[in-house]
Amino acid sequence: MKRIALFGSRGQLGVELKTEFSARGYQVACFERSTVDITDAAAVERAIAGCDPAVVLNAAAYNQVDISETEPLAAFEVNALAVRNLAVACRNSDAQLVHFSTDYVFDGQAGRAYREEDPPRPLGAYAVSKLAGELYARAYLDTPLIIRTSGVFGPGGMDTARGNFVELMLRLAGGSNPIRVVEDHVASPTYAPALAARTADLVELGVQRAHGIFHIGGGTPISWFDWARKIFEAAGLNPPLKPTNEREFRTPARRPKYSALSNAKMEALGLAPMPSLDNAIKEYLGARAARLP
Repeated sequence: MKRIALFGSRGQLGVELKTEFSARGYQVACFERSTVDITDAAAVERAIAGCDPAVVLNAAAYNQVDISETEPLAAFEVNALAVRNLAVACRNSDAQLVHFSTDYVFDGQAGRAYREEDPPRPLGAYAVSKLAGELYARAYLDTPLIIRTSGVFGPGGMDTARGNFVELMLRLAGGSNPIRVVEDHVASPTYAPALAARTADLVELGVQRAHGIFHIGGGTPISWFDWARKIFEAAGLNPPLKPTNEREFRTPARRPKYSALSNAKMEALGLAPMPSLDNAIKEYLGARAARLP
């Protein structure tokens, strides 16, 4: 039985990775922040050596984009230096590292879905830290698998402190105030269970066919405003939703205005296309309804 070490196992992507790889017959050793501090190189080395995995999945990340502007070191320690720790431990244990990165490594000026060969240009501390993580993985390992994704949402977000965009919209719909969402920023909202399945597909292709950088986005470039509208339509809600834009809705961190990702490289290897956003939202809401009293 192949062994997997999974870091960030309690996050909304982590729980789906555990489910997917376990269903495929892998033995998954799960690590979370309370059990292993990935910024501690010795602790990471012990954890990986202790379970001797064939593959190490890193779904742990510091995702507080705006706070990163005032706490850049915190973001860099988790998103960059911790990836170095994992890469070094993988090299010492002869394990493949699968590391998750972000569409935010781009500046959003291309006006089209980004491909893997497009040059990155991060716009802030969070984005810089994520790009540095990619570079550390590639500096210490010959065949890391780096998966960039965008706007991840999945049922696991119901259990995490920060939730996800769907949970935020549904919570705001319960109030009476107008809900303002930017209409001039476009991403590729990505359903976590589908992302986990495509990740497993890439891993099972082997390092000779699937290493380096891959984009796995939702496949549907859409503005955050239109995504919010789809959520409310699917949920049968009609709250006061109002469009806003970057100029009106200032945030501490700059974000790429068009950071959709192209899945062409993934699909060229024979992997199934990602589900449509409509189907993903429907499945999410079904999973949510099954869990709520």
